[in-house]
Amino acid sequence: MKINPLEVSSLNLVPDAHGINLFDADVSRGLLACYLPPDLLAHLQPHLKRLGGLAGALLDDLASTADKNPPTLSVRSRSGIDMNRIEKHPAYVELERYAYSEFGLAAMSHRGGVLGWPTPMPPAAKYALTYLFVQAEFGLCCPVSMTDSLARTLRKFGDPALVERVLPMVTTQDFDALHQGAMFMTEQGAGSDVSATTTIAEQSADGSWSLTGEKWFCSNPDAGFAMVLARSEAVDGLKGISLFLLPRTLPDGTPNNYRILRLKDKLGTRSMASGEIRMEGAFAWLVGQRGLGFKHMADMINNSRLSNGVRAAGLMRRSLTEALFASKYRRAFGKRLIDMPLMQRQLTKMAVWAEQARTMAFQTARALERADSDPAGRPLVRVMTPLIKFRACRDARKVAGDAMEVRGGCGYIEEWSDPRVLRDAHLGSIWEGTSNIVALDVLRAIQRENALPALREHVQWLLDHGEPAPAHLAALQQERIESAFVVAAKAAESHDAERARQVATALYNVVTMAAMRWESRTAGMPMRARLADLVLMHRLVPRDPVTDAGSADRELCDWLAQAI
Repeated sequence: MKINPLEVSSLNLVPDAHGINLFDADVSRGLLACYLPPDLLAHLQPHLKRLGGLAGALLDDLASTADKNPPTLSVRSRSGIDMNRIEKHPAYVELERYAYSEFGLAAMSHRGGVLGWPTPMPPAAKYALTYLFVQAEFGLCCPVSMTDSLARTLRKFGDPALVERVLPMVTTQDFDALHQGAMFMTEQGAGSDVSATTTIAEQSADGSWSLTGEKWFCSNPDAGFAMVLARSEAVDGLKGISLFLLPRTLPDGTPNNYRILRLKDKLGTRSMASGEIRMEGAFAWLVGQRGLGFKHMADMINNSRLSNGVRAAGLMRRSLTEALFASKYRRAFGKRLIDMPLMQRQLTKMAVWAEQARTMAFQTARALERADSDPAGRPLVRVMTPLIKFRACRDARKVAGDAMEVRGGCGYIEEWSDPRVLRDAHLGSIWEGTSNIVALDVLRAIQRENALPALREHVQWLLDHGEPAPAHLAALQQERIESAFVVAAKAAESHDAERARQVATALYNVVTMAAMRWESRTAGMPMRARLADLVLMHRLVPRDPVTDAGSADRELCDWLAQAI
């Protein structure tokens, strides 16, 4: 029997948040009014509430079970027939049904009818639901994102006949008819250095293509379709690489000529299969122009990077919710933990990082929506995407660790969600580009896309339409903003790669600070402005580690926990 959390203190039990509605428990859920049209938000409210309830209970149980029962690879049947089949635990399959079928997370950006909405939904709608779903299950959200991203890239660059043939298969909500998506890019000698790709693509006399080579890290390796990079031209470097769509099953119904060699034993995302692939003359369709494979694939990678940032934000929100619950209902030395100054400081820091990530996720989603309809918006989304991938994914590791510490010894026990969340949090800084690679990509966006003026203009618009900084912080805020953009411009101009991480962090903090001030006014939430003040003082202003102890924020902690 589940115990009422209000009874925990008197019973002297460890507070257990299992069963709470993760949407209702989020005091900042009203922020969606800043990012979604009123009619769509009203339509989605019951779905968000339902998903919040599932994520806090049933989906969390399924995720825990799937994490403890990883997928296995069956290479051959007992009678010696090649199978190459991945066996997934029923708990994971049930999670798939919720993600792909009931909520249509991979389909809603591409067609109408999902969740009863007549047209494709904007990115912010998809990410609002993903933000909730990932608080229960992180691993599955990778295949969901790749399926969504594959559909997007295919629509943009694929031959119309191929799009017409494949798109319905990857966007259907009929689970039995669904063909999930994947991205096979990484090789042993070509991780982040895609120009070193050795997989070969050969064209036959009839115009068809076959792929030969190995891919070293392939998540969702038994997906119905995968985007693959292969060398099609006798040219070194990126210019010789093209993008291909690899089907799991050939048009005649027989298996394609590639094998899953083994599955990876991973630190996190253990519920979801990742493996090694060997292609042995595997049939594939060319997507886009020959020799422009990485340029085309970059669209899929960037969409996946944004999804990574959203997932990091969701993990931080789950961590913060657990920490707030534990500290609100746990008593020690005659007091609630949340009433103690050091705990308030710890929760405040966690909240700043978690809420920055949420803000950046939805700001980037808005930028993506604009860029898809107006090419003038591309420089902004081009720089914001690596910004969230770099900083939010790194912050998630710290926030998840702090939440484990708030719970204490129980937080280190596998019966609780904290260990799984912490393991999964480490993924974001590795896939779709490590921190160094993504920070350098911020500089490239500034150098090649002239993205810095677009970002500066966006920050100014947010400040002009947001709550002003308090009088005693106004001059400091302006000075810090100018300093961040000057440093970024100089680093890009001088190709100072050593400062890439510093630049990315500074710009991320500036954008989120400005956006929180805009959210505060737009949503009528004064505490967003308080968070913006904390971003300024704790993440943009130099601090003396010896004499500056910082300060706890009791009012903010009480506000954060009021819905818990």
